[in-house]
Amino acid sequence: MVSENRVAVITGGLSGMGLQIAKRLHASGATVCIGARRGGDVDAVSKLRATIGAPIYVGALDVRDSESIAGFIGVVVANHGKVDILVNAAGVYEEAPVIDHPDDMWDATIDTNLTGTFKMIRSVMGMMKDQAWGRIVNIASVAAHNGMADNAAYCASKAGLLGLGRCVSLEGAAYGVTCTSISPTWVETEMLKQFVDQEVAESDLTLAEVRAKYEASNPQNKLVQPEEIAELVAFLVSDAGRAITMEDIQVNAGSLW
Repeated sequence: MVSENRVAVITGGLSGMGLQIAKRLHASGATVCIGARRGGDVDAVSKLRATIGAPIYVGALDVRDSESIAGFIGVVVANHGKVDILVNAAGVYEEAPVIDHPDDMWDATIDTNLTGTFKMIRSVMGMMKDQAWGRIVNIASVAAHNGMADNAAYCASKAGLLGLGRCVSLEGAAYGVTCTSISPTWVETEMLKQFVDQEVAESDLTLAEVRAKYEASNPQNKLVQPEEIAELVAFLVSDAGRAITMEDIQVNAGSLW
């Protein structure tokens, strides 16, 4: 159970795993503040608040931009006085082979998934140390452990999160600040549904057949659900998660890809 006086910042919280994490922490009593590139989208914010069933702060945030981060965190601190929990769920995914790999695709992936996470942690780490309590959770991927053809940028960005998390956990350990990561296999998010729809459009397979292929990628033959990731996050950011740090937890359903 997350203490009611905790203030949580979640990046990428308007969809997928980030949204479910926001809903779960809000239900536990935390004050949830969501930062997303679409944070200024009135329709998206209205939909979010209707889904959660209560007012919740959502602000425009580009994790690649230090000034954007400073502005967002500044508003959170001005309104709530602190940040106790940081969940880095913002991320991008594009595929390309190493040969002729576009520079802009590499830069966008590393800047968002890895550098953006670093910048978010940097923005709250001092505050967490001063208050002698903090929880940082980075959403990595089984791609941090296993390579995939045509995914050099994505795999590199997620593997980098593991090294970053080890350093952060060591710097925060004496101050009650933990840093962990979660590495899921395929999770049934809007992004995965887009992949499924694209494959259906580009092949002779039916929706059920493509979905079954993704399900068969793990021995449980079921896609991981965003709610399952959210439950794990809720435990890691609670007082009960104090001793779990410098750890990457694979939610892989038995899959090694």
